[in-house]
Amino acid sequence: MVLWYANSPYDLPEAGTTVDVPYGSQRAVARSLVEQGVGSLDTPFWLLARLSGLGSGIKAGRYQVEAGATPYTLLEKMVRGDTVKVAITLVEGWRFAQWRAALAAETGLRPDTADLSEAEIMAALGAPGVPAEGRFLPDTYLVSYGTSDKVVLRMAYRAMQEALQAAWAERSAEVPVRTPDEALVLASIVEKETGVADERPLIAGVFGNRLRRGMLLQTDPTVIYGLGEGFNGNLTKADLGRDTRWNTYTRAGLPPTPIAMPGRAALAAATRPTKTDALYFVAAGGGRHTFSATLEQHNVAVRKLVKRTRQ
Repeated sequence: MVLWYANSPYDLPEAGTTVDVPYGSQRAVARSLVEQGVGSLDTPFWLLARLSGLGSGIKAGRYQVEAGATPYTLLEKMVRGDTVKVAITLVEGWRFAQWRAALAAETGLRPDTADLSEAEIMAALGAPGVPAEGRFLPDTYLVSYGTSDKVVLRMAYRAMQEALQAAWAERSAEVPVRTPDEALVLASIVEKETGVADERPLIAGVFGNRLRRGMLLQTDPTVIYGLGEGFNGNLTKADLGRDTRWNTYTRAGLPPTPIAMPGRAALAAATRPTKTDALYFVAAGGGRHTFSATLEQHNVAVRKLVKRTRQ
């Protein structure tokens, strides 16, 4: 009787269905399946789980039950932990606040960090006192439905640690910074300044030249970051002169923290910049820039930009 039951397909719609398997006893799992419309009696599934010896290996989570599935194939799936997966894509150049918003909007995650401060999140990840900005690697993370958002952050945090250390280990002689943390800050600026991927190493080279000469970096994205929620989308001359810890027009060197989450390419650019004599760059259209070695050349490029934007 149990053998017949084990191999008899469930009566399901053609598209199948999903079920949420709770933590608990085999009996509780069997009861939950019936409550969700998979099978009509809980005792047969409980007996199958118990007599097969597989029941103790059932893993909680959300499962897709395809049309044609039998109690035994479903039991095997639950023992494998073959749950419905959620893909979370965290984008290069996003700020930590944007990452938190994306995680909060994903209904397939358990929002365990929703009421935690940034400092509390970092402490929970084993990095107390470390600012969250820049510390998570942009990528797509695949987790089981119902996974804690803290798990995704932990995955991204560890991935960034590994990516940063790998980039630092392969740094070139032209690297303009002294530590991996400084490389992370520089990479975040490169990420925000770059509209075209192949310009990243060259932009990093320009910033390296300016750092070595003691020149102000004068990069707009750092100013915008320092303004925080007070930035209305229109960067003004007054904004450039408003001093914050991140304003590279008023303060020398790198800002105290990253200003965004840099991707692997930006990390590579910051640690292996292009060797160049350029000290300046300005937008040239299409996401590209014009690079100049002298202020005179730069001023010409700026005048061309102004003329083009007025036409």
